[in-house]
Amino acid sequence: QDKGADTVEANHQLGFAADERDFTLCADMFKLLGVDAVRLLTNNPKKVEILTEAGINISERVPLIVGRNPKNERYLATKAAKMGHLLDQK
Repeated sequence: QDKGADTVEANHQLGFAADERDFTLCADMFKLLGVDAVRLLTNNPKKVEILTEAGINISERVPLIVGRNPKNERYLATKAAKMGHLLDQK
């Protein structure tokens, strides 16, 4: 990223997927705790998809309000454009 690559490009240059995180552990924890439905605070549709596929009912996706500023604008734009994050485009 120091050489101008965005988050996704930097991960690919290092030989990683765009997002290496594994959210299935969350589903496993919910199941262990007997939780079968959640209100999920996220802008990441991948989290919704993975939890739903694992049998966790998402009763509501609550969007996170992200404060935009000149230092994070490119990062947030990358998350929206390349990773599908559902961000308010204000």
